[in-house]
Amino acid sequence: MKTRIILYVLGLCAAIVSLAQNLYVPLLPQLQHDLHTSFYLVSMTVSAFTLALAVMQIVFGPIIDQKGRKAVLVPGMTLYALASIGCSFSSSIYVLLFFRVLQGIGAAAVPLVAATMIGDLFDGKERAKGMATYQMILGIAPALGPLIGGIIGSIAGYSGAFGFLSVMAVVMLMIAAFVLPETKPTFTQEKRFTLQSFVLIFNNKIGALVLLIGFILYDMFYTFIVFLPDFLTHSYQLNAQQIGSIFLGLMSFSFIGSKFSGKLQGRLGSAKSLIASCTLAFLSLVLFILLAKVSLAGLLASLAVVGFTAGITMSVPPTLLAEEFVRERATAIGVYNFVRYLGMAAAPLLGSLLYQAGGILLLFGCTALIMGLAILFTKKQLETWVAANGSPSSKQQ
Repeated sequence: MKTRIILYVLGLCAAIVSLAQNLYVPLLPQLQHDLHTSFYLVSMTVSAFTLALAVMQIVFGPIIDQKGRKAVLVPGMTLYALASIGCSFSSSIYVLLFFRVLQGIGAAAVPLVAATMIGDLFDGKERAKGMATYQMILGIAPALGPLIGGIIGSIAGYSGAFGFLSVMAVVMLMIAAFVLPETKPTFTQEKRFTLQSFVLIFNNKIGALVLLIGFILYDMFYTFIVFLPDFLTHSYQLNAQQIGSIFLGLMSFSFIGSKFSGKLQGRLGSAKSLIASCTLAFLSLVLFILLAKVSLAGLLASLAVVGFTAGITMSVPPTLLAEEFVRERATAIGVYNFVRYLGMAAAPLLGSLLYQAGGILLLFGCTALIMGLAILFTKKQLETWVAANGSPSSKQQ
């Protein structure tokens, strides 16, 4: 029971800091008006947070491995809470940008510590189930964030939205400080961090394959997020409210898939689940390509499958890294988080060129081709690894 409580606390802490990514997105026009600034600078408040979140993954990872989990989590959440208060009282766009960077730095510690602690506390099938439950709780944030932000913002403006984040962060900080233990394995105190730790992760076959798959998966998922609204608007003449409802449904099916992911990993193991879940995601992408322009009903059905397979897939890579790396567990997950954030960033940059050249079919067709090749490559490499080592998760001692 104790470990389940810890799991829920970690999930809620990560969900709270994740809200900062999209809670105030519906309020961007109001923010631009209230701060008398340009839409470009307002958009930068989103990018600044995400950039800080990404970069700090590879900074915090080694520190967590060396200094401890809770020793980084509590200061990180404290900084996040203080920065949220600063955002709430910001009267200029440049002050807001400053506090958004600090908010991103503080937020970066939380999901990284959470995934690492789950790796510490659980083993085998229970680790897979725990990681799936964590991803399910974390999935609440993108589903409900814009809705909550819109309600609060309509009453109290952007200051109220950031004030809500401040209050929730303080509440979770107090709970975390009293409930969460320090889970850092004692033997990791013997090892100091060096740059060789990063090299070890990239040179490890499991580590390299997970990073490759993670980049491609999140590029695929964010391609949907970025380009689907435009496609729905021009092909089916849907309004913003209808598009928002579709995304809420997409997130709901992802939530269900996250619950199923733990059972899949418990039955197949994390390595085989990586191939199986990615294959399902690939097939869902093909289904979307076939049905996207046929009818709205067909498109919605394919999106339900996409959301479900996304939920299945997301918890598998960090679980596999937690199994493969013990001494460098936080560093490995931090590098993975950084790489998947790069995948998110690549989606609009590369996808816009394909979308403008050939529309939705060329964009998702190329995405499916790349993903299919990556799955075949990963499957072959894992088979070679198993043949040489007997197990794809030989832990470091």
